[in-house]
Amino acid sequence: MTVGWTADRLYAEASDGLSRGSWGEAIKLLEKLESRHPFTRWAQQALLSSAYAHYRNEERILALAALDRFQKLYPNHPALDYALYLRGLINFNEQQGLLATLGGQDLAERDLEAAREAFAAFGTLIARFPDSRYAADARDRLVYLRNSMASGEVAVARYYFKRGAYVASANRAQRVIATYQTSPAVLEALRILRDSYDRLGLRDLRDDTDRIIALNQPSERTADAGQAGRRWWQVFR
Repeated sequence: MTVGWTADRLYAEASDGLSRGSWGEAIKLLEKLESRHPFTRWAQQALLSSAYAHYRNEERILALAALDRFQKLYPNHPALDYALYLRGLINFNEQQGLLATLGGQDLAERDLEAAREAFAAFGTLIARFPDSRYAADARDRLVYLRNSMASGEVAVARYYFKRGAYVASANRAQRVIATYQTSPAVLEALRILRDSYDRLGLRDLRDDTDRIIALNQPSERTADAGQAGRRWWQVFR
């Protein structure tokens, strides 16, 4: 069907498929374009567009694989900022889907890897391309992800605590305090840490943590979560 088609036509037809939401059709044409015109600007664009098409076709693994190839083959491509943004977006939406389907299910056996990968991709985008058209949105998503990951880690700590794994719950709570210093979730992490120390019979540590909670609760009421997080970090570092 496509024998004899020029690169221009292949790309035009693939673009038409993308605009119509015919993701599978577009992917097949883009694959032909890349294989028939390897290491050309057409191949570069085809690979990047394939990643987007796989993403929209709910094929996360294939989308990320295409981005891996793109970044490996073309590390200095002018559209690298978009590739990083798309990688972050794919993992961001994966994390969103996970949270949406959890319902009452505990998070302890769930991995936050998608959120971490999204955070890393958006962070790299901002560091390398601070003036990119995608940077502002990436910054907003980073704030959301930081709070979301902190809440997820707190859920894991709570899971361990409820099951009597007090060393594990204390360790996870400490990680939240150290890693997500400005997140509102830190207050809950401190409470879990205090209660874990209490169950472990570590009364001095329990009382120290309780004093820190009392000190910082006014900050929670005034929504000064950032300052509260800094004070908690100063104590536990």
